Amino acid sequence: MVAGLLFFVLPVLLASCSLLPAGPMPQKQHGPAKAMIEGVPFFAQEEFQCGPASLAMALNWSGTALQPADLIAEVYTPGLKGSLQSAMVSSARRHGRVAYPITGSEALLAEISAGHPVIVLVNLSFSWYPKWHYAVVIGYDQQQGRVILHSGRNAGEVLSSRVFMNIWQRSEYWGLLVLPPDRLPAGGREKEWLAAVAGLEKSRQWQAAAIGYATALKKWGKSFAAWMGFGNSSYRLHELDASAKAFYQAALLQPDNGMAFNNLAHVLAEQGKSKDALAAAQRAVDLGGPSIDTFRRTLEDITQNICATK
Repeated sequence: MVAGLLFFVLPVLLASCSLLPAGPMPQKQHGPAKAMIEGVPFFAQEEFQCGPASLAMALNWSGTALQPADLIAEVYTPGLKGSLQSAMVSSARRHGRVAYPITGSEALLAEISAGHPVIVLVNLSFSWYPKWHYAVVIGYDQQQGRVILHSGRNAGEVLSSRVFMNIWQRSEYWGLLVLPPDRLPAGGREKEWLAAVAGLEKSRQWQAAAIGYATALKKWGKSFAAWMGFGNSSYRLHELDASAKAFYQAALLQPDNGMAFNNLAHVLAEQGKSKDALAAAQRAVDLGGPSIDTFRRTLEDITQNICATK
């Protein structure tokens, strides 16, 4: 067995919060003036259980049948009497869904227009005495100045956009999409999508991650990170041909990056293609870089395996 695969790590991406002044929701420049997502299930929220209920709504819309009770242990923290945003993200990933954070009204309106419900975090009280609450936005009407949500015990609750923006701004306009891995956000950007899909790898959701990377490649076919991610996920699924092809494509895109050659060597060795594996491993060592020690171990392991079979 040669040294393990290297994972291409994207820089940590934090949602930029362009704080808007409290007031009505800004007018959407493009797209419909109103939109409504049909078929988003509603679960009445028990006290302190808005996190599990909101996440269950989004997961069911995405095709994963779960009840709020199924999610309590995953997202609810009794000591806080609530759910942390990080727990909501982790739980969505655990169920094979891409957790994609968004920020601000423009992103919200774009996603609702595209038919994607958005979990939002609002503060129903004061900044100095917060009462945090999760709800699911399912529609808007800019002409009427309204936002429609599944919230608390009310399905399709209607709030004025002014009230909604006032309570939403207290979370710095945080929102969360829970998407099937084959469905890009309306405003999806390459780095943010790949970072979200990488979260599926961390949760060992290899099949979902492979689909997420394949979805990225349909739009960003020259993405080195997407090819590397697809190669790693395919390897975990024991799909060695697909994995080797992915690392080969990554190597073509960045021929001076030893990571792709190292991983390609690893897969070729497992396929029994010793000569090609040795050449790829040597190429990685020749290129050097921060992972040179790993490259050398891969080359050494492959060389030893070849000698042992003679």
